[in-house]
This record gives sequence, structure tokens and C-alpha cells, in this order.
Amino acid sequence: MMESKVTAAYGVLATIHLIAFLADFVAPYPFAAQQRDLSFAPPTRIHWTDRSGQFHFRPFIYRSASAASNLAPIHFFVRGYSYKLAGLFTTDRHLFGVESPAVLFVLGSDGFGRDQFSRLAAGSRISLTAGWLAAAISLSLGAILGGLAGFYGGWLDDLVMRLGEISLALPWIYLLLAGRAGLPLDVPAVTSYFILITIVGVLGWARPARLVRGLALSVRERGYVTAARAFGASGSYLLRVHVLPDTISILVTQAALLVPQYILAEVTLSFLGLGIDEPSPSWGNMLAGLQHYNVLVSYWWMLLPALAPAIVSLCCFSIADSLLELRRPVPL
Repeated sequence: MMESKVTAAYGVLATIHLIAFLADFVAPYPFAAQQRDLSFAPPTRIHWTDRSGQFHFRPFIYRSASAASNLAPIHFFVRGYSYKLAGLFTTDRHLFGVESPAVLFVLGSDGFGRDQFSRLAAGSRISLTAGWLAAAISLSLGAILGGLAGFYGGWLDDLVMRLGEISLALPWIYLLLAGRAGLPLDVPAVTSYFILITIVGVLGWARPARLVRGLALSVRERGYVTAARAFGASGSYLLRVHVLPDTISILVTQAALLVPQYILAEVTLSFLGLGIDEPSPSWGNMLAGLQHYNVLVSYWWMLLPALAPAIVSLCCFSIADSLLELRRPVPL
């Protein structure tokens, strides 16, 4: 049962990352395209059977609520707006779509008439990149500082551990608010986004560093390390060849735990208006409209983007549980 859950988690994560990689191909409309006469349109109902009871082998939608016979079939691999696939070559092919003037809003539209599904696919790039980038920064700093502290010990160990305790005690949300407020107003949105993600990553180095330090304390006393040191191996060589490679399993497990935390951090920042700016979408700023009470109570489909970080978090935590289970010693 556990294996099937983990396999499903890997499959779901792979699908979400594939959608992010091929966002323009998957999205039927540009993420910033507005149709003001269709603001807050509910998700389009997809049919297989028309109102007369006749079954159709191709799914379809109605062009309008009153047009009972005016069907608009959903086609696959259709032509639409041009984009660069994977940033390599220009194409106008999309996974699915309907012929104009029919409109297909799989997840409804927002207050500007923008397709929620297209924005969710495009926003996955921002949110997933934030999670992986911040996790990479945290794990890199944690591996280096924890490895140095555990291997060399002494004053270096004391310094790194005291800095780690300070880092764990700091309220990161207030630091991010202060950091964003301290940036000049003319800083480009992308630059401020990467600055904030870097701050998030730097603030999270302490926990992986403590785990790496504990392993380094154990590895440095092992026989093969003592033998290598007796043959004249330098400390940097021992750290690079014998200590840090043994921490890979710890770092992989920590990545499975940190990535969803940092994705949720990006969602929180963007929800508060501190992340990526409009019109570029992210999972966080797509939820910003819910700060208005009338949107929250009247348009339920505006809550759907919240499912994306929730699903990613559940999958990552399932994978982390399986990795921790593998590392747990088997009782004799």
C-alpha cells in the first residue's frame, strides 16, 4: 500500500512538473489575455451528450447557454497563439482548444476575464522554481557549513551552531517584509522575486546543517577516514570525498521536506503582494483576489489554484516519509 502511494506521488509530481515545463503548450490562451465581458465566468461545462440525448464521440461545449444546437467540439493539438516551446523553437500548437468565438475556461476566469487554467499552468513555473531554488540554496549552505562544523569541530563548530540557532529563532516573515520594503521601487519584479527567494533559502540552512553536522561527526571517526588521513589526505579531500557524499541521502530527504515549505512561502508572499507582480501569474497571486469578501463567497472556482500547492505538498511529504522509512534502521 505504501509503495503504491509513493508511486502515485512520484507520478503526480512528474505530471505537474511536465505541465510547468510545457505550460504554453498545455494552456489554450495567453496567461495575460483578457476578455472583460467574461469576467468571473464559471468553469465551462464539457459534454459528451447533447440536450437531445445524442452521444458524441468528441467532447464539446455550447457556444452559449441558450444555443442548444450550436456545439463547439474540443479539438486536440490545435493552432493558437505563438510561443517558444521549451524556449527552443517557435510553434503555435496547443494541447486542446475550441474554435472562436467559443471560449473554453476549464477552471473559470478571474475578474479580468483571464483563463484560470492557463494562468495556473504558467504560474506553476514561478512557484515550482521558487521551491526548488530556495531548497537548493538551503541545502548547499547546510551541507557546506554542517560538513565543516562536524568535520573540524572546535570554534568553527560552535560558531556555525550558534548562527544556526539564531537563524531558527528569527521570524522569517518579518525579515521578508523588511527586505521587500527596503528594495527600491524601480527594482524589476523578477529581480525582487529572486532576492526574496534567496532570502528564504538562506534563512532555511540551519536544519539541514544540523543533520549534516551529526553525520560528519560520525564519519570522521570511521576507519577508512582515519586510514586516509594517515596516508596524508588533506582535510578538504576527506571532506569532499568521504564526508559530503555520505550526506546525499539526508539532503534528498530534506529536499522532499523543504521544497513544499518554500513553495508555500512563495504562495504566502505573492498572496500578500510581496512576490511576483501582475500580470505574471503565480499560485500565490492567483489567490490574492480572495482577500475581497465578495470574491471569496461568490466565485468558488477562484479557490481552485490553492489545490496546486496542496497537492504538491502532500506528494512531497509522502515521498519524504518513504525516504525516512528507508533510512530507519531495521530492528534485529
